Amino acid sequence: MKFSLAMPNMVRVKALTQPFEVDVTGADQVTVARRAEELGYDIIPVPEHFVVPTSHVELTGGHYFDATLAQAFFAGATDRIRLCSTVTVLPLHHPVVLAKELATADWLSGGRIIATLGVGWDAEEFAAMGVPFHERGRMADEFVAAMIELWTSGSPRFEGRYVSFKDVVSEPKPVQKPHLPLWFGGDADAALRRAARYGTGWLPWLTPPDQIPAKLEFIKSQPAYDGRPIEVLYGLGTSRIGEGHEVVDDPTQVPGMSAGEIVDQLCHFAELGVTITDIPIPPVSCVQAYLDYAQWVIEEIKPKVP
Repeated sequence: MKFSLAMPNMVRVKALTQPFEVDVTGADQVTVARRAEELGYDIIPVPEHFVVPTSHVELTGGHYFDATLAQAFFAGATDRIRLCSTVTVLPLHHPVVLAKELATADWLSGGRIIATLGVGWDAEEFAAMGVPFHERGRMADEFVAAMIELWTSGSPRFEGRYVSFKDVVSEPKPVQKPHLPLWFGGDADAALRRAARYGTGWLPWLTPPDQIPAKLEFIKSQPAYDGRPIEVLYGLGTSRIGEGHEVVDDPTQVPGMSAGEIVDQLCHFAELGVTITDIPIPPVSCVQAYLDYAQWVIEEIKPKVP
């Protein structure tokens, strides 16, 4: 199983964020990213929101990056570790601009960028940005196809309801071929169908662990699925976060469990089809203590998980 490491102060979600994180700086995050790479972590995840309505700040917090910019920043500070958005809110981007940003980051990083695409869940965020919330699924389908055309065609051409272009060139192309990996977030049927058509990864959202096999089977049963491997990123603690970032009481996924408890849970996840995980850091007081626990995970947990 691969391991990702959540960066401190990436978000300020009440259910996840510790008090020390509010003082973590960009320079501190570079230290964490470089140490994660040294320790052998595989991926750094980067969440995204553009604005958070005041009605949601208590649970969701208001501190989020633009995922692609943050991915590029951390890629520039490291050499090998991969950077994955979790998730890029696709309908809130212009697809031509986003395709250029992701291709640029992938090219400059030597092919280390993964885009996890989602349609978003916060209608108020969409309203603030003037994007029709109830059209977000149709927009996402069209945007994905348009971006792939820009990444893979020497003479890209696309005609759609929301985006159209012809007689253009878009370079550089992504280093990764045929294009940078596209993962999809969410467990609605539409999201799973996008994963089947375009994806090499899936990030469950509001999915209890034991439902993962059925969702994976749905992906693989779609006519568009061609047998490619599908990564599944599911962290230890994911199922503790409910709709709107409400806390869900799940005693099997509490930060600070013993090594044996963590290994048992991750082995169970592996049996369900999970291929990438992260382990929530128990209460600590500073960045160094955060990194000490991250090192313990790599030394004591990772070797025992298939």
